[in-house]
Amino acid sequence: MNAAPSLLGYAAMMGVAAPPLILRSAWPHRAPGLAAAVWLALTVSFTLAVALAASQLAAPTEHLHAGLIGLLHACGIGGTGTPAPNPTTADRLALAMPLAVFGAVVGAFLWQLARAALVRARHRDRLDKVAVRCDRLRATVLTHETPAAYCLPGFRSRVVVSDAAVRLLTEEQLGAVLEHERAHVVGRHHLLIAAVEAFATVFPWLPLARRAREQMAVLMEMVADDRALRRHSRKVLATAMYEMAAGRAPKGAFGAGGSTALIRMKRILGPRRDPHPALRGSVASVALVVPLLPLLVACPPGV
Repeated sequence: MNAAPSLLGYAAMMGVAAPPLILRSAWPHRAPGLAAAVWLALTVSFTLAVALAASQLAAPTEHLHAGLIGLLHACGIGGTGTPAPNPTTADRLALAMPLAVFGAVVGAFLWQLARAALVRARHRDRLDKVAVRCDRLRATVLTHETPAAYCLPGFRSRVVVSDAAVRLLTEEQLGAVLEHERAHVVGRHHLLIAAVEAFATVFPWLPLARRAREQMAVLMEMVADDRALRRHSRKVLATAMYEMAAGRAPKGAFGAGGSTALIRMKRILGPRRDPHPALRGSVASVALVVPLLPLLVACPPGV
């Protein structure tokens, strides 16, 4: 049986139907790290479903499992000692099409990383000329009239704060802001942002791509907020965010202010309700299982 229709139907469900269900739920903002994992799992699952469907469309008469095993034998891998038949055009297409899907996503991911790294490297070079390293703050202090703070993640990471913010904020507020920025660096949030940006580059028309890119940016800020709240009070962090709301981060950086500040302030100051452990466990299980579901759709047990 050809699995392409089932795989395409599954991909449509993941790419179109799943995002509104998550957006209507209340738990993602209570557990932003888990929510980010779910969005990433959906993108991986969609990509795998499309890749497997492409393989089935290229060789519609082959069962996916048999086709992959036959292709491995044709390449001399996992043979049984008998001469392998020469691969047909359909065999080559069955391999080339899914590889093209994965290659497009991986290539876009690497391009996003390279482009952002180049922008950050140029910005670091400018900072070396005009900013001063402050060992007490473990940050780079930049002369600027607007209170702002941001980080440059990746190689030679930097946490940057303007001197206006140093003068405006109390010591505790400044500590909360800097802890928020360090959370981005330690958590390597730029890799997750690059992943969803790459997915959106390959599938720009897909609701999942658009929503994952939007939500990942917000969720990473919430994850950093939660790390800052381990050492600082909610009032201190929210007040600092209010004072820094006008600040803007340069391209390729994570900033303490910006367009998500209002949503995050409401979350910080609102009633704190952590997800039930059962919900956490269920969501974590979903995030682990969802990327593997296309394999079950393509090769159901007993078929």
